[in-house]
Amino acid sequence: MMEDVPSTESRLLAAAERLFLGKGFEQVSVRAINAEAGLNPGAVHYHFGSREGLISALLERELSPLWADRMEAVARRSRGEGEPFEVRDLVAAIVEPFEELSRTEKGRMLSHLLARSALRSGRLANVSTWFGTAPFEVMLGRALPDLPVREVAERWRLAFTLLLEVYGRSVAHAPAAAVALPDTATVIAFVTAGLTAPPHP
Repeated sequence: MMEDVPSTESRLLAAAERLFLGKGFEQVSVRAINAEAGLNPGAVHYHFGSREGLISALLERELSPLWADRMEAVARRSRGEGEPFEVRDLVAAIVEPFEELSRTEKGRMLSHLLARSALRSGRLANVSTWFGTAPFEVMLGRALPDLPVREVAERWRLAFTLLLEVYGRSVAHAPAAAVALPDTATVIAFVTAGLTAPPHP
């Protein structure tokens, strides 16, 4: 019985991905995902707990590999291991994968899915460390020790909200359309400048 679980979960994730690409995730119901996968009406809830749980699992599977190695390397540098750490390094490690995603229809769909899910709830449930805010706030705090902890957290949330809005803008009505984006170097410079601005009076 247990051997069937990964296969069933994979079928559900593949079905969800196809439907999200074709219709936009706002238009896709749990019932439609179950039907597309050829499974019973309770399959999504049984294997993922909810539609949101399925979305989190899809994002984890598809996006974690893009960020994990980059972020682990930056985290080591922030702890004083290897080359000196700069805030720009952290920003680049986040922005560059978004830019890579923006080149494909699937990548744009995943960025939109991440943005709409994260902006709605503030974080994603049941996913890896790098989908939460804490590691980034810790690294930023180490780089900017003169900033109060609260301001570090506020700056990070503002920066990441901006990135989600830039790279996760809606593709629901035209998923195949190329998204006009600012130059990657401009985004990195802009976000870095905001994060490293002098403390306000």
